[in-house]
Amino acid sequence: MSRPDPRLSINQATIKYASLADALRVMSDSGMQSIGLWREPVAEVGLDRAARMLADSGLRFSSLCRGGFFTAPEGAERRAALDANRRAIEETATLAAAGAEGSAAVLVLVAGGLPADSRDLVGARERVVDALAELEPEASAAGVALAVEPLHPMYAADRAVVSTLGQALDIAERFPAASVGVVVDTFHVWWDPDLLRQIARAGAGGRIASYQVCDWVTPLPADVLLARGMMGDGHIDFAPITAAVAEAGYTGDIEVEIFNESIWAEDPASVVARTAEAFERCVGATAPAAR
Repeated sequence: MSRPDPRLSINQATIKYASLADALRVMSDSGMQSIGLWREPVAEVGLDRAARMLADSGLRFSSLCRGGFFTAPEGAERRAALDANRRAIEETATLAAAGAEGSAAVLVLVAGGLPADSRDLVGARERVVDALAELEPEASAAGVALAVEPLHPMYAADRAVVSTLGQALDIAERFPAASVGVVVDTFHVWWDPDLLRQIARAGAGGRIASYQVCDWVTPLPADVLLARGMMGDGHIDFAPITAAVAEAGYTGDIEVEIFNESIWAEDPASVVARTAEAFERCVGATAPAAR
């Protein structure tokens, strides 16, 4: 395999069943320069050890998944969620400091769905704003960017009441750009007829904290959480989206994040090699310039 594009970061979820040690090894052995991590594998080994492992790997750190899930009304559940996000901010700062030069202190936030027995979508979205108002000063002090990720509307009830890039920007723009931004994830936003205008808006405000790519493949599986496909296997035209992100000024790593049982079942090294090839073919030609 030729050396992977230096802008490519493979999110750990793409090789879900690899341990943190194995994921770091596979990435390094394949010539990858960057990795996105998840909180659960980091917790399995402990934050301090995970940071040392990342530092020893020589890889950049592109983001930590995930925080958020703070749409519950005031009470014990909401307090626990906010405390978990505070820990995630600390983890993000520690891992970014441990990663190679160019690492990004980005914490990806999934807003959360409707609380149990609730149909109050407007109220749930306002509680996302309230949570960010509480967390933003702590993120700012830690040098961490809270990255609001809009999810496809099919997830609005159970995972994310923020469904479009425009909605995410409406929320993020209430706060300083250095500490609250947005994620542009092709799987979730490719369908939006207003997407290119909203990407330009995000770029003008310095709000693009992360760019993630994977494909939309039909038919969707029974568990739509696992509907993501390898670039080139589905319906997304990556070129105009990636060009818009470049024109908006984003020059950070581009993460591939895929939730797909058949891909998870493959050998991680094979997945990394296939991902690098698909990235080069579908995304690389119009990707933002390397850092």
